Amino acid sequence: MKRLFFLPVLGFCSLFFLCAGFTAAAQNKTAAAAIGAYDGPDRMERLIAGAKKEGTLNLYTSIAASDVSLMTGEFEKKYGVKVVVWRAANDKVLQRTMAEQAARRNNVDAVQIASLELEALARENALQEENSPAFAHLMPGAVPRHRQWAAHYLNVWVQAYNTQKVRQDELPKTYADLLDPRWKGKLGIEANNEEWFYSVVEGMGESAGLKFFRDLVAGNGLSVREGHSLLNNMVISGEVPLALTVYNYMPEQARAKGAPIDWFVIEPAIARANGIAVSRQAPHPYAATLFYEFVLSQDVQRMMSKNGYVPTDRNVASPLKNIPISLIDTGKMLDSEEKWTSVFNKVIKGGR
Repeated sequence: MKRLFFLPVLGFCSLFFLCAGFTAAAQNKTAAAAIGAYDGPDRMERLIAGAKKEGTLNLYTSIAASDVSLMTGEFEKKYGVKVVVWRAANDKVLQRTMAEQAARRNNVDAVQIASLELEALARENALQEENSPAFAHLMPGAVPRHRQWAAHYLNVWVQAYNTQKVRQDELPKTYADLLDPRWKGKLGIEANNEEWFYSVVEGMGESAGLKFFRDLVAGNGLSVREGHSLLNNMVISGEVPLALTVYNYMPEQARAKGAPIDWFVIEPAIARANGIAVSRQAPHPYAATLFYEFVLSQDVQRMMSKNGYVPTDRNVASPLKNIPISLIDTGKMLDSEEKWTSVFNKVIKGGR
């Protein structure tokens, strides 16, 4: 696999109840399980008291630095629990978490990354099942059946354009419109958007979808850029007049600051979830579970929505309003990721 790079996983120590040899790792594992499962009316009171006693939280995340700072700052202010952040790309967080699990190093408390990588961690028995009251308010598909992670916002791919290079009245309304020769040399795409590619192809029907992308690359070309922020900046500079895969909040935030960029959607908008999970071996299980509840709270969902993120809480207004969204089936994509990474590389990057 290209992105979901799995490391060998050593088995966990057996749990021995009421035994003098009860290890610290087993104790934390047992505590995380008990805390995650508890659903009594005093759940939050217990979490707060336990988290204050632990005093710290180790968070591995892929969220933009400014947004994670805002979130963790509010958490520290509200609960007095220090958050130690390690931030990297989704695949790097996955790799580090798996390496530490294999080495039986219990460092991470909470993991906050894309759903594809979270599902990979769940399949490797690295995450703790939770029983959160917040689940009742989340949109369908936000919580998998195993409940080992929960989506707290959606990364929605939109199409962004430079308002000085492209007129609003000439924007494509369908993917087929992108085959018009007017778009030759003007289109860009992010280099690791296999999930978006897979969803669009599946929506068209695999044969027709692959033919469309082959025709698009052969006829008009696609400028492939590494990183959504870079691609967004290329649209602002005019080097890429129209980008096919930019996260919705990026052009919106730039537009609000006066940049010559705007966005639209070739419906339906394709989305993938970003989620939160508690490590099965969390060294600070109370703080980890409290942060989990904090992230899923409506206050934080509203805060993220104001920054352009699409919340998963049904009672929090979305910045996309009434735009239809197609949420990627994480499990299905994970099962076929190797295939679609290969196809994406051949068709989009290799032009065949």
